[in-house]
Amino acid sequence: MPNVDGCPIWFELITDDGESAKEFYRNLVGWTIAPSALDDHHGYMIATAADGDAVAGVMKAQGEMPRGWLVYFGAHDVDALAEKVKSLGGSIHVPPTDIPQVGRFAYVSDPQGVGFYLMRGNSPEHSRAFVQDCKLQGHGSWIELATPDPDKALEFYGQLFGWTREGGMPMGDMGEYTFLGGTDGSRPGAVMSSKTTGTPARWNWYAQVPDIDAAVAAAKDGGGQLLQGPDQIPGGDFSANVRDAQGNQLGLVGARK
Repeated sequence: MPNVDGCPIWFELITDDGESAKEFYRNLVGWTIAPSALDDHHGYMIATAADGDAVAGVMKAQGEMPRGWLVYFGAHDVDALAEKVKSLGGSIHVPPTDIPQVGRFAYVSDPQGVGFYLMRGNSPEHSRAFVQDCKLQGHGSWIELATPDPDKALEFYGQLFGWTREGGMPMGDMGEYTFLGGTDGSRPGAVMSSKTTGTPARWNWYAQVPDIDAAVAAAKDGGGQLLQGPDQIPGGDFSANVRDAQGNQLGLVGARK
């Protein structure tokens, strides 16, 4: 996939109950979730948005695998970026590995222990899992890092992906919500303090939904929980964060009808 380094290209849920997740997220986001067509994917499921674009994967957790939603960032050279993660004080948990018919990936963490994937896909097309230029339902539209030390995180990801600080939004005693700038001129997300906000240190992502209140209601009906919002954001939409029945957090962005 020819996306620039650091662009979100895929999202993945690692869960103990894939079948429950399948129903929950179908009602929450409107995805169609079905087993991968590739024989060697061993039960891996693909979440597809209403427009037919594949957005995310769902897989059953095994052993000590991290549970929850994880973000894949594009990398033109997975091996080189993985080594750069290490040189900048991060860690490599799964070394660069080929996935037949899919691409090459590595699972790494930043110096503060927040995990994420690096990936170079085999497809010559851009990934459309994350699209901000229009409101495509079911696609990712924002990423958000909660971290103990935002300044150190910004330095790390700046050196890794070339990201820059693009202003911020004061949150009072909770510190600043610092916006990120990509090398392609995009504004993919933001960084905030996990200490002052009480948010677990992790990468979170937001899926676009047609009706924020209907999505929150679907989360509750499915055994989930509302963690934040809905709160109005610049542009007129509303954001919320929910937790599914297995405790996995996902952000939502959508209009209030």
